[in-house]
Amino acid sequence: MLSLCRVARHRAVLAVALRASPHAMLTPYVSVSSKFGARSRSTRHAWSWAHGSARTSPETHVTRVVTPTTTRHHEKTGTTNIHASTERSIVAIVVAPWHEESPAAKTRTEHDLLGELELPQHALYGIATARALENYQITGIPLHHFPELIIGLAYVKKASARANFRLGLLDANVARAIEQACDDLISSKQHHEHFAVDMIQGGAGTSTNMNANEVIANLGNLILSRGTYGSHQQAGSVTSGGNYEHETHADASIGGYEHINPNDHVNLCQSTNCAYPTAVKLAVVIKHRELVGSLEALIESLDGKAVEFESVIKMGRTQLQDAVPMTLGQEFKSFAHTLRKDLHFMKRNVSELYEVNLGGTAIGTKICAHEGFAELAVAELGLLTELPLTSPSDFIEASSSTGSFLLFSNIIRRVAVKVSKICNDLRLLASGPRCGFGEIKLPAMAPGSSIMPGKINPVIPEVVNQVCFQVMGTDHVIATASEAAQLQLNVFEPIIAYNLLNNLNLMRNGLDTLRVKCIDGIAADEKRCAELVNGSIGIVTNLLPVLGYKKATAVAKEALATGVPVSVVALQYLDDATVRKALDPKTMIR
Repeated sequence: MLSLCRVARHRAVLAVALRASPHAMLTPYVSVSSKFGARSRSTRHAWSWAHGSARTSPETHVTRVVTPTTTRHHEKTGTTNIHASTERSIVAIVVAPWHEESPAAKTRTEHDLLGELELPQHALYGIATARALENYQITGIPLHHFPELIIGLAYVKKASARANFRLGLLDANVARAIEQACDDLISSKQHHEHFAVDMIQGGAGTSTNMNANEVIANLGNLILSRGTYGSHQQAGSVTSGGNYEHETHADASIGGYEHINPNDHVNLCQSTNCAYPTAVKLAVVIKHRELVGSLEALIESLDGKAVEFESVIKMGRTQLQDAVPMTLGQEFKSFAHTLRKDLHFMKRNVSELYEVNLGGTAIGTKICAHEGFAELAVAELGLLTELPLTSPSDFIEASSSTGSFLLFSNIIRRVAVKVSKICNDLRLLASGPRCGFGEIKLPAMAPGSSIMPGKINPVIPEVVNQVCFQVMGTDHVIATASEAAQLQLNVFEPIIAYNLLNNLNLMRNGLDTLRVKCIDGIAADEKRCAELVNGSIGIVTNLLPVLGYKKATAVAKEALATGVPVSVVALQYLDDATVRKALDPKTMIR
């Protein structure tokens, strides 16, 4: 019997498999081998969970799971129970979509420097991706979680193919097939599930780049195997939208790389060290537009509340103590204004991401690239994306620098800091309902306590606070990863890319949640605001011009000690008309 922790480990492996391709039916191929060499064997089984162990039955289809484990084979039942020991643990998983139309699951074998691996026949990725799936079970978040990154990669590969064709380095048919494969990735998510590598990985993004190279090469080979392009095709063939039918006669086109090779053609004149950061920059540019839209919408909502509350007079506060009167509208206007400044800053500085080192190859010396490739590829990329992209003046510096990522992360952090402060204020202003500030009423979104009846908590500002904390914390991760660059490369770009793209997601969702479920529904408690103003000591400040600081202090001290209103105590020094005029809250607001 496995311990609970061991069962959890086995289930975690299956969970990784399912997350790697959530939209396709998955079944595992279990390869069992001894960590200490010598004996190894493979069996094909489907996972089921029974009696606390990972149990397999032999009637199923294939993906691939590589698991150094101990095994117990039952001759009578034909099943294999997989048990982990302290010396042997599950270390890797390779997953690919299994297509329901297949009468029997098939595999193919690919080779690399380290040997060979079996992959699912229909997997559009290749052995480099399979190695990464074995090595990097870190976040459980695959590349296809961020479609913008796949689109960025596809744009880079398409622009490169165009440039290489114009330079006479690629055959027209090969270039055209690569372009169409890229177009299908840009226009549709149909094949995105094959981008299954974990976002956080070693190798400075090599696994991501190779995942793209392999998928695009296989799609391109499928196109060439049928001799069809664009929309001029017969039924059942590759269509311009990415409707690839994996028929038996096309199986040899996947993984064979007969016409298009991932390295020699798709990656021609490139290195991961220039293609990957360029794709990440494009992904951030694409994705930041969503955040800009959400920020603009929140600012508009706050502006609307500023107008709605412009006549509601309340007390302003400094250091959580009474200060002087203001309007609730002014308070909300200040919220909108501070975010508008960040919006302008974000729009202005996104241009830092327009400098891309595509064509610099390994360390910026452009080794193995045609001398005209960098300029031509960046020009093509600019045309495709409609962005004013430029090459760096110093490719070697650009090869190791992540300064533009650091800057943009700082901008997102700045938004998070401001938004978190706004959420803090909303929670204070809504505190109560009877023993707090109680100046505003937030929409009631959920019962607030499992033990205190009738309690309603400010759950929306609370959750957005937490979003902001996460963004602020991971901005530090990005800064640390940026600092950790060594010599001519920063190998930690994957964690920068992951956190930057994830923070864009988090902030967009947080801003939308705050606007829709909180700001839009806020109401003012005008009666409570008036009570606090009239009972405040802070209004004594407006007596300074007529009483002077010393006498005004005496008024404040007596009012605070006796509980008598400031307006009454001030009559010891001034006539009633002067006091009324000086202490009219409307005269204190400009």
